[in-house]
Amino acid sequence: MPKTTSEDRAWIAEAVRRVEADANRSADTHLHTIGLPGDPGVDLYLKDESVHPTGSLKHRLARSLFLYALCNGWVNRTTTIVEASSGSTAVSEAYFAGLIGLPFVAVMPASTSPEKIALIEWYGGRCHFVERPPDMYDEAARLAAECGGHYMDQFTYAERATDWRGNNNIAESIFQQLTAERHPIPTWIVVGAGTGGTSATIGRYVRYRRHPTKVFVADPENSAFLDGWQLDTSEYTTGMPSRIEGIGRPRIEPSFVGGVIDDMERVPDAASIATMRWLSDRMGRAVGPSTGTSVWSALRLVERMRRDGERGSIVSLLCDSGDRYVSTCFDDGWLADKGLDIAPYATVLTAYDTTGALDLDAAP
Repeated sequence: MPKTTSEDRAWIAEAVRRVEADANRSADTHLHTIGLPGDPGVDLYLKDESVHPTGSLKHRLARSLFLYALCNGWVNRTTTIVEASSGSTAVSEAYFAGLIGLPFVAVMPASTSPEKIALIEWYGGRCHFVERPPDMYDEAARLAAECGGHYMDQFTYAERATDWRGNNNIAESIFQQLTAERHPIPTWIVVGAGTGGTSATIGRYVRYRRHPTKVFVADPENSAFLDGWQLDTSEYTTGMPSRIEGIGRPRIEPSFVGGVIDDMERVPDAASIATMRWLSDRMGRAVGPSTGTSVWSALRLVERMRRDGERGSIVSLLCDSGDRYVSTCFDDGWLADKGLDIAPYATVLTAYDTTGALDLDAAP
């Protein structure tokens, strides 16, 4: 690696200032209460990450990754940024690359939603497609080496780049926003895992702050995380892509820290999408499918607590807007092409609205 010049240091300092200024311009994300049928004695909250400038939870990750790469000296004024991403991380990284004046290339599956592709290109990024999602990693590394660029590698560096002790990370923000609520220390925080960085940050933070809160990871079909966690191995692979963009991976990613997770379950993709639509109707705004995945598990935890007479609070994430999935998860034709029948889960959720009791036998 060439020696850093004074001009390089000046450029890095300005780039860091611009990335930090983005955070200062963005107010913290909202924590919504979700009205539940009946009176379960449990409060459900969703932290709305869709209000970030690039519209998703991945805005936090992209900011952290850019600061990490800049401060490590991996990125300079001539670097092309390359990332392997199924969509939202690439959208956010394209934004930050443009903010500091660098070119950006996203390596992604050809099946990525057109809405996300359009956003990446709108922010000035270029999309490079692979047919097989597992090929993203090697192709991104190859492209970065070929052009003398930097492979950001969210799947390796997500848990390292985020300051999990505080510094207004997502976990610290959640606990600060709950301080005036009737159950200020949540019983559960429920998230999905894409890189694993969010669950790692939250899990480490609650242990560092000595909170009794437990971390629950909802994993979609075809993902390796649940099986690897149950088998206590990082070598498990499925070789199949997740249909729920943003979460679920065909392999155990380096940023997935199983030791900070208290429980996991497999969520059927049809349940994720049915819950996404149910929640969109309930909130009066469209949410994405990964939100549906986590909320399905959160509702199941609410039901268990209700049956056990336990009171408390549960927090999950509104990861991104449903506007990015108009041509996929909100399209009945797309569901039919994928062989997804959401009707049984929609029926369960309709009954839940009526009775205030969720049928726990409708999922694993």
